[in-house]
Amino acid sequence: MNMKACLSMLTYLVFLTFLFSWPATSAALRAHLSHIDSGRGFTKRELLHRMVVRSRARAANLCPYSGTNAHSTTAPVGRANTDVNSEYLIHLSIGAPRSQPVTLTLDTGSDVVWTQCEPCAECFTQPLPGFDTATSNTVRSVACSDPLCKAHSEHSCFLHGCTYVSGYGDESRSFGHFLRDSFTFDDGKGGAVTVPDIGFGCGMYNVGKFLSSETGIAGFGRGPLSLPSQLKVRQFSYCFTARFGAKSSPVFLGAAGDLKAHATGPTLSTSFVRNPSPNTDSSSYYFLSFKGVTVGETRLPVPESAFAIKADGSGGTIIDSGTDLTTFPDAVFRQLKSAFIAQVTLPVNKTADEDDVCFSWDGKKTAPMPKLIFHLEGADWDLPRENYVTEDHESGQVCVVVSTSGQRDMTLIGNFQQQNTHIVYDLAAGKLLLVPAQCDKL
Repeated sequence: MNMKACLSMLTYLVFLTFLFSWPATSAALRAHLSHIDSGRGFTKRELLHRMVVRSRARAANLCPYSGTNAHSTTAPVGRANTDVNSEYLIHLSIGAPRSQPVTLTLDTGSDVVWTQCEPCAECFTQPLPGFDTATSNTVRSVACSDPLCKAHSEHSCFLHGCTYVSGYGDESRSFGHFLRDSFTFDDGKGGAVTVPDIGFGCGMYNVGKFLSSETGIAGFGRGPLSLPSQLKVRQFSYCFTARFGAKSSPVFLGAAGDLKAHATGPTLSTSFVRNPSPNTDSSSYYFLSFKGVTVGETRLPVPESAFAIKADGSGGTIIDSGTDLTTFPDAVFRQLKSAFIAQVTLPVNKTADEDDVCFSWDGKKTAPMPKLIFHLEGADWDLPRENYVTEDHESGQVCVVVSTSGQRDMTLIGNFQQQNTHIVYDLAAGKLLLVPAQCDKL
């Protein structure tokens, strides 16, 4: 064996040693998140419009039509002209000894981790070079017998290697080879931590509505291929900074330390629920037991069944990093809108879309607005005003930023409502923790 081969073997053995010593309870890995609209020069009114369009498109992608309009083909307004796949991008790097940066969409609604690779048969435009396997000494192919390969429902074998296809609700697709390589994260102290042997898709053919600022997708769902699952972390969390600000948001893989040290209010806890139907594509979603909504002092007269998973696996309520605004089934949204109209003393803005909840406002003082409370199993989430109200001096209106999912029966809790809340997915305990915090201080 020549010297180069010996060095390569030594490097590989070192990484294998590190892999098998990597404990499930290790200190949190850290990365930073940037929102796709950050720094792009949009006005508040434009940002709100983009949020609404993306949220309705996301609802259309994640859940089919139901009820009397099950065969409707109406698409969300502006869908073709707006980025609908991405919300927050996680920044990390892959490979060794020289790691290559990637920007992946953080998606709690899917499992596979993949990035575009070179040479690429068909790729969308991205801001970084595609991942080049030739420059990494630690990359290796995934055999068809590898558990990672078998864990993906859409895999096949090609020249003794595992290939994958990942499809999304908007008909976007990524196809390529499964590989294993080291992933590098922040250590939270100005340094870096490298974790070896993470499985990911090397996308060679990627088509659909992908964003030009992303290089791929990081699945954070409940399946075995997701990044949290592969890292064997007992929990992960993120804390989204104010949407109309410019600061990045932190994401933690592993325990994020003393939650109370940064809390600005009481911690709430609610349990995850599983979709009981085996014939469903939603096994990766983080379902919650949603009980109802209160506007001001009025609990909406909506049965809990409106938010629950149906016998066929449809419906239910999920918390989702990839949805901007919380979206409700249309019947629930109409009651919520009526409750706000009845309690807000401002006139309804007649130029607004019928699916918006907006009022005319003179901009002279803070517009009066009733409370909005989401009732979860074991937790009454009293949302901060800035997490559901926007005031726009340019248009002279104040809006309640929630949306309708139309005739779809799934409720999506969006990331706008999650601002300045440390959202902790306690995988070991099967619980979601909601910790009010100043996210830009974490």
